[in-house]
Amino acid sequence: MIALGCDHGGFPLMKTVKDYLDEHGLEYKDYGTYSEESVDYPEYAKKVARAVLSGECDRGILICGTGIGITIAANRFKGIRAANCTNAFMAQACREHNDANILGMGARVIGPGTAVKILETFLNTPFSNGERHIRRIHQIDEGV
Repeated sequence: MIALGCDHGGFPLMKTVKDYLDEHGLEYKDYGTYSEESVDYPEYAKKVARAVLSGECDRGILICGTGIGITIAANRFKGIRAANCTNAFMAQACREHNDANILGMGARVIGPGTAVKILETFLNTPFSNGERHIRRIHQIDEGV
């Protein structure tokens, strides 16, 4: 299960994400927002981060205008490794090296085609599980 969250700036791109997930038979839980009416992105980052941390959802996807604010907000939660990606290489690297559990994207930064490539890469790239990567993730979780 994938947790979804966005603010008003990310709302239009979230439709593209949902369409992709529906087309590929991937289950998700939508934590909002549900319109382009102005909202505060930390509320949605919190909902998605909590869903991932509780185990209710395996991964999360967050979208705001730039992807920056909503990703920063999610990373305030210990155990969340949210990565704001603007291309598929970043999505691959954040999964392989950092075991990122939340993907952040900016609707005003990337278009729908790029978003789909990023999403697909994020969802299909496994963590490399290398010793050095595990060591670094532990350091991140410890606050180093």
